[in-house]
Amino acid sequence: MTTVLIAGGAGYIGSTVASACTDAGITPVILDNLVRGRREFTSGRAFYEGDIADGALVDRIFSEHPDISAVVHCAALIVVPESVADPIGYYEANVAKSLAFVSHLHRNGCDRIIFSSSASIYRAEDGSSVNEDSPLAPQSPYARTKAVCEEMFADIAVAGPRVLSLRYFNPVGADPELRTGLQLKRPSHALGVLIQAHQEGRPFPITGTTYPTRDGTGIRDYVHVWDLAAAHVAAIERFDSILTESKRSIAINLGTGSGTTVRELCDAFNNVVSTPLATVDAEPRPGDVAGGYTKSDRAAELLGWAPKLSLEDGIRSALNWIPVRDGLLEG
Repeated sequence: MTTVLIAGGAGYIGSTVASACTDAGITPVILDNLVRGRREFTSGRAFYEGDIADGALVDRIFSEHPDISAVVHCAALIVVPESVADPIGYYEANVAKSLAFVSHLHRNGCDRIIFSSSASIYRAEDGSSVNEDSPLAPQSPYARTKAVCEEMFADIAVAGPRVLSLRYFNPVGADPELRTGLQLKRPSHALGVLIQAHQEGRPFPITGTTYPTRDGTGIRDYVHVWDLAAAHVAAIERFDSILTESKRSIAINLGTGSGTTVRELCDAFNNVVSTPLATVDAEPRPGDVAGGYTKSDRAAELLGWAPKLSLEDGIRSALNWIPVRDGLLEG
């Protein structure tokens, strides 16, 4: 049985990956400082509360779990406006601590790292598709920390642990068994804002209607979080066939391979709910771009992975998760 260390495993993505690992017969060990993650999401799992930069703690984890064969590194701060307000804090948490973490992993003989990267590093401004070789142009301190980490890990992989960077597009939804999901009650992403508008009985503002997309609204690639978790399981299982002594680092996009415009997102939402959501056209917000979506050829080829769940599935599970979340996260 494989054992993996999941850094940030008490957060939205990390805890969902942990559930997918358990279902696949992979034992997750969780490391999280609980700055954003929740203790409730670690129930029934080996859990270490602390920081990825704490070398003594990482040494202890490997001493107590010598069978750890890979690390999934999900630990990061991820709120774009917050990164603009506190760039020093974001570079410290996302870059400096990641460097320390990889040093600790290397010292403990760990040679397999799966890094949670982001599609926000692409220059996705015109509504077109991107692949892993498309130009990069991160637009926020948060996105730049991900790009910097990828470059840093590629350098380190030459003489240190091999690194597989998974570039997430836009995760939505919850674990279909409702074990985990978004922890924030008022998330800032499009689906979260859309759900809030529906709950409060107010129109959802479609910000920007003249972009170069098929209906003039911004376009994104919404991938179900459970499909995302399945890709991590595939990455763990196929790691040694993807990365070798001669190829020690690579990036793989994780998305559906097709874009969804804001109007299409609203239509999908209305296909799920009983009371239709009203919308109102609005001016684009400062810094908004048309967006883009991924080409998924590399994920299919290297991971044998393709998304199985629809956008409607993601919306439905997100709605079903809300009462479960409110009951679980009372504190």
